[in-house]
Amino acid sequence: MKALFAIPAVMLASVSFAEAGPLLEEARSYFEPLPSTIPSVQGHRITPEKIELGKALFFDPRLSASGVFSCNSCHNIATGGDDNMEVSIGHGWQKGPRNSPTAFNAVFNEAQFWDGRASDLKEQAKGPIQASVEMANTPENTVATLKSMPQYVKWFEEAFPEETTPVTFDNVAKAIEAFEATLITPAPFDAYLNGDEEALSPLQQKGLQAFMDNGCAACHSGVNVGGHGYYPFGLIERPGADVLPLDDKGRFAVTKTADDEYVFRAAPLRNVALTAPYFHSGKVWDLKVAIQIMAESQLGVSLEEDESEAILAFLESLNGQVPDVTIPILPASTATTPRPIDQILPLTQ
Repeated sequence: MKALFAIPAVMLASVSFAEAGPLLEEARSYFEPLPSTIPSVQGHRITPEKIELGKALFFDPRLSASGVFSCNSCHNIATGGDDNMEVSIGHGWQKGPRNSPTAFNAVFNEAQFWDGRASDLKEQAKGPIQASVEMANTPENTVATLKSMPQYVKWFEEAFPEETTPVTFDNVAKAIEAFEATLITPAPFDAYLNGDEEALSPLQQKGLQAFMDNGCAACHSGVNVGGHGYYPFGLIERPGADVLPLDDKGRFAVTKTADDEYVFRAAPLRNVALTAPYFHSGKVWDLKVAIQIMAESQLGVSLEEDESEAILAFLESLNGQVPDVTIPILPASTATTPRPIDQILPLTQ
């Protein structure tokens, strides 16, 4: 449990801000280091009991109607917090519409999903469980499944002791949010922001400078190096349909406002070197190519090869230390546990 509550001190060691050089001072005007403790969330207090319950739920495929897919299926803790696929595979072997974002550090995002349709991780957790192309379940069946297992009932009672009926769909989401709030990955860049100017190599520091000078930090800033703000993809030059599919109009689906066509939330860039492929379409597998596409489409800049290499090196400094998460032993199903729904669609379409 301790690994879920503490960020390694080596990543957070700091010196007096007065000793900072010009590059570090400029970086601090754009970015913030990760906190040293689990962040708070709105609406409920995070406790060890909620975290342990949320971890079990995160890994339990019985939250899906088929009993095949768990949260970890698309947000794999072992592979950068996502599934490293163009788009995820869900119920009936259907392909989802967008690339799966990482669960790591997602608690720091302004909103969840590429279009920001969920305001926080509680709301986000409910979406995939009910989505027909993902887990294809219902709140009622989810609760019935969990209530059928005495161990889960006990865990919910311990996690929500003030409630007379603790096994609810809302509490499922709260517990998953509590666990996901522990998925914080301190990186060399955090040590740098905290005063260790040798935490970044000379090439990474050159890349940080280029990242700021070229305007990348205008959208990708803050503690998550992005994850906030909504911007048109193709602000200066729209990418081709192979990268920006014309049938996905982004935030327009949420707001129904014409100005939001092809607008998406700025991607958080922590661990980005581990989470290929890139963009909401998942069409780009090379991070340096993704950097060049963003420079041209969003900033109207054609980067020199050495600049692209330097920015790539800087982004690699955002690769963080993953918390030590042990795979939970889940409660056994009982005679009253709802049976899985068959995967009725063919494997290939």
